Amino acid sequence: MRLEGKMAIVTGAGSGFGAGIARRFAAEGARVLVADINLAAAEAVAAEIGGRAYCVDVADSGSVAALAEDAVATFGTPDILVNNAGVTHLPAPLEEVSEADFDRVFAVNCKSVYLTARTFVPAMARRGSGAILNVASTAGLSPRPRLNWYNASKGWMITATKTMAVELAPKGVRVNAICPVAGETPLLKSFMGEDTPEMRAKFLSTIPIGRFSTPEDMGHAAVFLCSDEAAMITGVALEVDGGRCI
Repeated sequence: MRLEGKMAIVTGAGSGFGAGIARRFAAEGARVLVADINLAAAEAVAAEIGGRAYCVDVADSGSVAALAEDAVATFGTPDILVNNAGVTHLPAPLEEVSEADFDRVFAVNCKSVYLTARTFVPAMARRGSGAILNVASTAGLSPRPRLNWYNASKGWMITATKTMAVELAPKGVRVNAICPVAGETPLLKSFMGEDTPEMRAKFLSTIPIGRFSTPEDMGHAAVFLCSDEAAMITGVALEVDGGRCI
């Protein structure tokens, strides 16, 4: 019950890493708002963990504002915010990625962090406490070819985490990131281009522990960084990657 009495918002929590984080938060005693652009998926996870579902487009300021209004009315100012929602483009030479795909990747992966910070940080700062967790990627630390603009968006998120941490530390708000390697999530096929035994073997050969990240792995790391046990930790980009970045 390391998060007992805490209220958490997890974006992109209808599936994958976000769902894993939401499940672990609930198991540790948190009240969880399961936010996802896919309302049916959010409702399924919320029903499983006893949380509340909300449909949100994290790249749209009006949608994020509405999420905040619902969250505050229902639970009060959140103690924990997890920016997990993310997208990628298909593997391609950097000059062949369409402008539409580029805009979508940076809107969902980067602009969302700005929008949620603008929306939730002021109340956290007034209260003098809060924990923000950005779900980045090993792609932001050790980029793979042909995922150039996705890599860049996750590098941006890591830098944003560090600069947010420096600015918000005096206000009692901690900001950290986790950097998973590819996992068994809806994005895996997009990262690989095609989901075949050969492509999986090639991908796994770059991970010393020899397996993909799991939602449970991310949930365990997220609980620690967002709990009071990590009270002295801010501005880190924790590699939860089975040694991928070594």
